Amino acid sequence: MRRFSLPKLVISLPAAVLAAVMLIAINEAGYHRSTEALMDIERAQQTRVELSRLLQQMLDAETGQRGFLLTGDERYLQPYSQATAGLNQTIDKLRSSYLSTPEELGELAELSRNISRKLAEMDLSVRLRKQGNEEAWRFIMLTDVGREHMDSIRAQTAHLVEVRSRAVEHGQRQVIHALQLSRLGIAAVALVGLIAFYMYLRQTQALELAAQRQQETLEGERDRLEGLVRERTASLAELATHLQEVRENERAHLARELHDELGSLLTAAKLDVARIKSRLTDSPELLARLQHLTETLNSGIALKRNIIEDLRPSSLSNLGLVAALEILTRESGERSGLTISCELDISPLDASAQLTVYRMVQESLTNISKYARASHVQVSVRTHPREVAVEVRDNGVGFDTQRIDPSTHGLHGMRHRVEAAGGKLSIVSSVGGGTVISATLPHSA
Repeated sequence: MRRFSLPKLVISLPAAVLAAVMLIAINEAGYHRSTEALMDIERAQQTRVELSRLLQQMLDAETGQRGFLLTGDERYLQPYSQATAGLNQTIDKLRSSYLSTPEELGELAELSRNISRKLAEMDLSVRLRKQGNEEAWRFIMLTDVGREHMDSIRAQTAHLVEVRSRAVEHGQRQVIHALQLSRLGIAAVALVGLIAFYMYLRQTQALELAAQRQQETLEGERDRLEGLVRERTASLAELATHLQEVRENERAHLARELHDELGSLLTAAKLDVARIKSRLTDSPELLARLQHLTETLNSGIALKRNIIEDLRPSSLSNLGLVAALEILTRESGERSGLTISCELDISPLDASAQLTVYRMVQESLTNISKYARASHVQVSVRTHPREVAVEVRDNGVGFDTQRIDPSTHGLHGMRHRVEAAGGKLSIVSSVGGGTVISATLPHSA
């Protein structure tokens, strides 16, 4: 099959190209010939219309002239004047149409002279009638001069119309001839195209079989890779969840150690300072030093308490989620200068779900204080029959959610924490329109 595919391609491709070129050439030739013939027909038709208008204007002028001569009513002079005024324009248009045909242009010149004679005869009779010279204008009317001029005008006009009619017929024959030529050419090109197409199909069948086998191989490899990716993704998700749990456990352990060990040391030191201070009453300098040491120990105890609360909030374990969130929002507002309002309607949740909600609100407030440049934040946590809905909304500068920096681990960690708990997290934001971070968690999380 490979041995014969190349010769077929060598033959079929040039044949198809040749057929396409011939088809284009035939269409272009037919188009140009038809266009020229149609333009000739249009010009001939326009000339016929102008000749008919010329003859009608002469008839209108003659009718108006005779009506005035017979009745003396000057109202008949209005169509007469209009017809004579339009004759010159009509003759000019006809003269421009006959510029390319000297013979017909000569006939038009003769027609123009007869029209001038007829107009002169009509103008003379009208002037005599206006002057009241009855015998003179009646004599002109009774002569055969006007009738001869009019007969000549009709004959010359009819001849020119006949010539243009023959031009129209010739143009029609040209169009028909071009259409017939196009039909024959298209039929021949179509036959060549069919032969080339048949040869192309023969070659395509072989290529399709090879492509099908290759596609099957690729699909098998793709399925294998997709399965491998799913396994690796699941492993990474499990590892991330495990690392998150380990991190929380380490934070809890460190918080207990700080509370038990460091707390007892700082408290003991504070008690010793108090005892020493009570026995030194005659040394103001030492008392000032001890007072400063007491304040330093108080600051250390407060710092230890803040670190412990950040590592593992004791309020969450001792007071519950509602109190913990109220404390968190109040302290966050005091540190960052934000106005934070809370809407908390929470039914009892297990420890894991409480920690997930708390960490999500904590991370959201941290991001808002760092980047949002907001003045007001609304925190809402509501429990429904089957899920918990959490929403943190701010009126800050916002950002483009389609261009989140991969290095923003806070948002990605928040999403992973919620999804690991079986929930869904969404981030809605626009530049200048604030940000809304919302999540739904099942009760069993």
